[in-house]
Amino acid sequence: MTYHPKSDFMRVMMERGFLADCTDYQALDEAFARGVVPGYIGFDATATSLHVGSLIQIMMLRWLQKTGHKPIVLMGGGTTKVGDPSFRADERPLLSNEQIDSNIAGIKRAFAPYVTFGDGPTDAIMVNNADWLDGLNYLGFLRDIGRHFSINRMLSFDSVKSRLDREQSLSFLEFNYMILQAYDFLELHRRYGCLLQMGGSDQWGNIVNGVDLTRRVIDGEVFGLTSHLLTTSDGKKMGKTANGAVWLNGDLFSAYAFWQYWRNTTDADVGRFLKLYTDLPVEECDRLGALSGADINAAKIVLANAVTTLLHGAEAAAAAEATAREVFEKGGVGDDLPTVHLTADEVADGIGIVQLIVRAGLAASGKDAKRLITEGGAKMNDEVITDTGLRLGAGDLASAVKLTAGRKRHALVTLG
Repeated sequence: MTYHPKSDFMRVMMERGFLADCTDYQALDEAFARGVVPGYIGFDATATSLHVGSLIQIMMLRWLQKTGHKPIVLMGGGTTKVGDPSFRADERPLLSNEQIDSNIAGIKRAFAPYVTFGDGPTDAIMVNNADWLDGLNYLGFLRDIGRHFSINRMLSFDSVKSRLDREQSLSFLEFNYMILQAYDFLELHRRYGCLLQMGGSDQWGNIVNGVDLTRRVIDGEVFGLTSHLLTTSDGKKMGKTANGAVWLNGDLFSAYAFWQYWRNTTDADVGRFLKLYTDLPVEECDRLGALSGADINAAKIVLANAVTTLLHGAEAAAAAEATAREVFEKGGVGDDLPTVHLTADEVADGIGIVQLIVRAGLAASGKDAKRLITEGGAKMNDEVITDTGLRLGAGDLASAVKLTAGRKRHALVTLG
């Protein structure tokens, strides 16, 4: 549909390519134009950090605040105990309360660079749905909330149908997830006046459930808005690499590796990613994205610097760019490369090159490392490694050793 928004937030969502669907474009736009709209996105605590796949949602919360509204970050301390079955082939592993609390503590760190928390009308707040889900009375919940849900309708949602069509088990525990998520919206509306739930397009059914439940229980007008589920132009899922997830927490994924992830963006994605993951004006994003040949590489550096600056700060972005120039243009080792620090005990009997490549994060497994070597894609100090059985001793590591996988991924190995 063609809709010309009045509010800054809806304009940003459309112009920058976030918006996939909305329960009521015009009514939500008018709510934004009337005053401060509290809006939320939920994040389940299934790992100690979020990865780049969640960054589009974090940027939506950032733009919500930048356009004068109130972000609510909902941590799924309660729903993580159930597990979201949306478009998953199997049930999530169940985590202990201690694991969930530890994961929440790690995830919280990712939000501070993007939104400002506080007590003001447009300051972000972080809440935990365990605060209301942990104490629910089951019979009372079934009577007051469960009666508003149609099993027939729930079975029609794509996220459920995809599991059932493949004849894969969907447990009753998981089936309850969509009811709990809908209840979250009702509670956030009651407690904080929340008017909007946002999420990826795979959450559309869950979000619509929350909108309907809030209307049925307290006759409240609330809205849902989804973003596109992003893949790169070559079909890869955002936030995943051959060696694992691109984590947002710097202790799991270094600022340099993060910078490199964005620097390696394919040409066709540069303009789109600039609009989604940076604050640069749309016109500048379009201009940079339209460049070609050698010029597009300069645009990729702008993208990498802008995205890394938002998360890790300008100093870390500048250091990453300097290291990249040292490694790629001058053949040096750079000061900011991911580094494996070995002890004398570890190399007393020599250490295998395959093990080092895996520890450096340049291959996901020993099998992958061996394949990298046999295909000629691994180098040590810019010399091709040909022997998968190569072992390095203390003498070989007297000075830092640079390992390289392919053309663009590097790491250092040091002793002491």
